Amino acid sequence: MNIALLTAGGIGSRMQQEIPKQFLHVDNKPIIVYTLEAFQNNPNIDAIIVAVLERWEDILWAYAKQFNITKMKWVVVGGKTGQESIFNCLKKLEEERIDLNSSIVIHDGNRPLITQDIITDSLATYNKYGSAVAAIPCVEAIFKSTNSQSSDVSIPRNELFRTQTPHTYSFRKLLWAHEEAEKRKIENTAATCVLMNLLGEEIYFSLGSEKNLKITTLDDLDIFKALIKEEKHV
Repeated sequence: MNIALLTAGGIGSRMQQEIPKQFLHVDNKPIIVYTLEAFQNNPNIDAIIVAVLERWEDILWAYAKQFNITKMKWVVVGGKTGQESIFNCLKKLEEERIDLNSSIVIHDGNRPLITQDIITDSLATYNKYGSAVAAIPCVEAIFKSTNSQSSDVSIPRNELFRTQTPHTYSFRKLLWAHEEAEKRKIENTAATCVLMNLLGEEIYFSLGSEKNLKITTLDDLDIFKALIKEEKHV
């Protein structure tokens, strides 16, 4: 099986809104539904599991019914961090006796502009190398600073890549990584690829996109609204 694992457990404090960012409506549709639809519409994805904030489970099921998201099979309560939320999903899949050889496509629920090409390339890269992390080259000049005010150290941008989601790994590998993290007391990693790197795993890049933005601020939300408006006029 190919299972999409969506993290939607953030409270969205930087948005300063009364409801979580992933449930904000854009053109009468919650942001999380845009993300769900992308995986619903990909023929390679067999099922979807979502980690969501406590007390938002029924609301998400209602949206799935309203927007015909038939591939969403499980909803679990997320943890205090993204790492915990992913582990909660993995433990649920383990309870459901999902084949350990299944591929798990981990994606941020608040990255609603993921394309079919990105999903497909993630799976293709995983099938070739055993893992896949969406990434894009860094095009800005980068400096390292220890005081957030000045720097005398520049880093060659041709050596830098900005990672996004999805991250695709086998169910077996992800369970191993999260169990190892518990043993080694590795907590609150920024992303699955960071956890894998800390555990000595090599990272293989798959297709990313500047449009595959993560909506965390009001500026991001404005960009998303503009891109949605543009798509409707194409």
